[in-house]
Amino acid sequence: MIMKESKNSFSYAWSGVKYVFKNEKNFRVELAFGVAAFILSLYLGIGRLELVAILFLIFLVLILELLNSALEKFVDILKPRLHLQVGVVKDIMAAMVLLSAFASLIIGVYIFLPYILEKFFN
Repeated sequence: MIMKESKNSFSYAWSGVKYVFKNEKNFRVELAFGVAAFILSLYLGIGRLELVAILFLIFLVLILELLNSALEKFVDILKPRLHLQVGVVKDIMAAMVLLSAFASLIIGVYIFLPYILEKFFN
């Protein structure tokens, strides 16, 4: 019984990921950048802790995009009753993802730059 419930939960969760992948361009773009960052990490041979940080940042951005998408759908349901604040809520949610992506970019440059300089300029 527990295994069946776990399988169902995983199936529902995976359906959510597939829905967002199919319907949200930003998620696909962020996933592509995440895959590229992971491949670059392997190519450059970054340290284990740095790889953990890169993976954490990749998943942070993707999770926040999933949350953003879910909350946008929910806010759209409430739209007729709360129309004045819907735009503000959506802007705040988008800012959450933007800030996490920007922080990831800064940290990624900080991690990758020494490896890139060493690999290509030494």
